[in-house]
Amino acid sequence: MTKLELTEEIMAAKVSKGVSWVTISEEVGLSDVFLASVALGQNSLSPEDAEKFGNFLGLSAAAVSALSVCPMKATDTDLVAKDPLIYRFFEISYVYGGALKEVIHEKFGDGIMSAIDFTMDVDKVEDPKGDRVVVTMNGKFLPYKKW
Repeated sequence: MTKLELTEEIMAAKVSKGVSWVTISEEVGLSDVFLASVALGQNSLSPEDAEKFGNFLGLSAAAVSALSVCPMKATDTDLVAKDPLIYRFFEISYVYGGALKEVIHEKFGDGIMSAIDFTMDVDKVEDPKGDRVVVTMNGKFLPYKKW
């Protein structure tokens, strides 16, 4: 099963069942953004989580099996910044961008998050296992005009 075939089956099942990513995440026990990225072929699931995901959506055995295959991530473009920190933001958008788009559209409708009416905060959370970087992006939702 190709990545595209898997994504198409998942999206068709999600629409057919009429469920949100939040509902799926509550059923599977993983983040809505993470599960959307799995559906878009950017992440994989453990066999146990793949079974939960597949059973809830009624996916084929081939799709459930494919959910546990480690994907080739972020292969949509060759243009990547060389600076390691900036590269990680490219990587985040490549791996989770489609998933974020899915979840934002589901929660707000068809539109974009403004980068003009926008704030971003970077915080440090100390952790004995290694300090954490917390990036909070806060942008106004701008719906596409219907005409």
